[in-house]
Amino acid sequence: MKLVAELNQKTHTVQITRGDGLNLTAEIDGRVYELEASEPEPNVYLFKHANRIYQIFVSPNEKSGESYQASVGNYDYEIKIIDPKRLRGSGAGAGQAEGASEIKTAMPGKVVRVLTEVGAEVKAGDGVIIVEAMKMQNEMKSPKDGTVKEIRYAEGATVNAGDVLAVIE
Repeated sequence: MKLVAELNQKTHTVQITRGDGLNLTAEIDGRVYELEASEPEPNVYLFKHANRIYQIFVSPNEKSGESYQASVGNYDYEIKIIDPKRLRGSGAGAGQAEGASEIKTAMPGKVVRVLTEVGAEVKAGDGVIIVEAMKMQNEMKSPKDGTVKEIRYAEGATVNAGDVLAVIE
């Protein structure tokens, strides 16, 4: 998974590769970290690197829905995460495009919550469905204003990468 993170007004490229079990590799600006990762409780992550354990508390920033507050030890950071895959087709006017828009999964996971129902009116950026993948919950949002025409998976269903979860018209 390739991401871009903005921290202290600097942009960093991040690539995360899932290994077996709890192992993962994180490449940040070309530096590679072999980590053991777990989420013992919601929004609390433990990372083991070079025989040291780091506890990180992550929560959505109350002021901005686009960034997160991360606390590591005595330090607090505001981080904005950008998924380049979600930016495709998000130029000016994309949110008002005619026709149906599909909400798809980026990786395999499990539907943990359906936030709306068929026939509901949604605005661009409204949450539609939450998928848990790699022990992280991802809120899948409406790409445009419209009406929910289909919800293809119920809570508890397993989904594969690229599956269409919902259709917005």
